[in-house]
Amino acid sequence: MEAFFPYIYEQIDVESVSSLSGEVFTDVIKGSSRRLDIVVETKLKDTGAIIIIHIEPQSSVQQDFHRRMFQYYSFLYNEYQKPIIPIVVFSYEENWEKNDFSINVLDTTYLYFRYHTLHLKKMNWREYLRKDNPVVAALLSKMGFKDEERVQVKVEFMRMLWRLQLNEADQRLIYGFFEAYLTLTEEEEERFVKLVREFDEAEEIFNLPISYEEKGREKGRREGLKEGLEKGRKEVALEMLKEEVSIEIIKRTTKLTMEEIEKLRKQL
Repeated sequence: MEAFFPYIYEQIDVESVSSLSGEVFTDVIKGSSRRLDIVVETKLKDTGAIIIIHIEPQSSVQQDFHRRMFQYYSFLYNEYQKPIIPIVVFSYEENWEKNDFSINVLDTTYLYFRYHTLHLKKMNWREYLRKDNPVVAALLSKMGFKDEERVQVKVEFMRMLWRLQLNEADQRLIYGFFEAYLTLTEEEEERFVKLVREFDEAEEIFNLPISYEEKGREKGRREGLKEGLEKGRKEVALEMLKEEVSIEIIKRTTKLTMEEIEKLRKQL
């Protein structure tokens, strides 16, 4: 919120945020259920009024998505009877970005619903380099950049990660998410290393926790590459589960199956 919706961020009490994620809403007509990705309750600074913020990541184009967002809004309002700020994070390449839903009958609009959108591919990654925000760092790999900028994106991501001075678990979590969407080739990695070595903070950057794939390679030297990769992915998944990251995001980031993630959840 601080990085992408500062106007809203400035008006909410971040100390009062509590998670409502995990709520499952059932469509009684179709008989289907849906677990919303990120739902939190907080207060407005000026009035103390309680509001709900719903953030829904969307990784593929769905022509009826605007209708589904209205349904989510309706489910949440019916459950909590509180004002809701709905936000969608689009992470696909396509240009589809509808942000409203309406019902019109005989030239009369009886319902008009809007939600905020954040279309990552339309965002210039260079404009966010000085944000020094963990979420911005993770999402750099999903923003808009040219193929020839891939190496530079990772260079700036690592510098941002170094400036954030996060604990090791959070660093690995963000690194794992970043590299799930931007993995350099061997040639690009060589260029990356060469560029980083030019910085005064190069040694500290190279000492940052490395991605779960790289940890898997290290373990693979001792116990087999496949087993090492698997352990590395599960370590990241466990950390994400502890942070209450949505199952869909964990699945996309670690490439584990739903069954594997559920087994890990039972270990907590």
